[in-house]
Amino acid sequence: MEPWIFLSIAAAAFQTLRFMLQKHLSMGALSAGGATLARFFYSAPFVVALSMGYLAATGATWPGYTPLFWAYAVAGGLAQILATWCVVALFAERNFAVGITFKKTEVVQTALVGLVILGDRITWLGLGAILLGLIGVLILSETPGFEGRWWRRFGNRAAALGLASGAFFAVSAVGYRGATLEIASADPLLRAGLSLMMVTVMQAVALTLWLMWREPGQVGRVIAARRTAVWMGLTGMAGSLCWFTAFTLQNAAMVFAVGQVEVIFSLFASVLFFGERITRREGWGIALITLSVIAVVALR
Repeated sequence: MEPWIFLSIAAAAFQTLRFMLQKHLSMGALSAGGATLARFFYSAPFVVALSMGYLAATGATWPGYTPLFWAYAVAGGLAQILATWCVVALFAERNFAVGITFKKTEVVQTALVGLVILGDRITWLGLGAILLGLIGVLILSETPGFEGRWWRRFGNRAAALGLASGAFFAVSAVGYRGATLEIASADPLLRAGLSLMMVTVMQAVALTLWLMWREPGQVGRVIAARRTAVWMGLTGMAGSLCWFTAFTLQNAAMVFAVGQVEVIFSLFASVLFFGERITRREGWGIALITLSVIAVVALR
């Protein structure tokens, strides 16, 4: 097994654990913003310690980087904050597995962004795979008791949050891959660790200041929830380090393709830990989107 494949699977597993903790905290102790901050706030100290420890253990010097590093890092960091916020808010709308599947539209959206921005061509088979994913999103976006024409289902809050989270995660992945490639080092773990450290610290500071302004008292609740939130920080750090390292070894689309195992992990979490039930309709939607994102990457 190539290292980036193992790293992608591990990242998906750690990310599922982190989202489980975030859902738990967002269901009472914290707001969506507070649960998002907890992910970065408690990851930052571990990431700094790990990166500095790796530098000391290997005897490596601080590598150089180009000005583009900060452009990629800021864009990726901001997009990840917004994406995480959308996912946490989505958990209040639909169950855990469906929320994660909405998020996984990031692969489909990456293909579309590549076509518009980079001119990447998509074959007719690839277009068919994208349409298959849209059908899956349509099925998942159906709200019980909702009446009206089928296209209005895309206008509900759950669909909007899911699609937005996928778009932001796609932007963050491209930004993070770009940032790691702007560091002058042949060591992929060093590039991933230093990029992750600078991005996570920036995210924690920025989001703390934002919540102090917009949601007074929320930062205090994040600190009060430390017994649970610290585990979110550890799993978040582990997952991000795996993602970042995989991005240094392979393009983001391929990494995300392997990361689709997160859908399977989330199904287990949804049933075993949250006691939620997956309806037949939701199961079909999950299956269609999973097939779609795999097909899009395979046929690009």
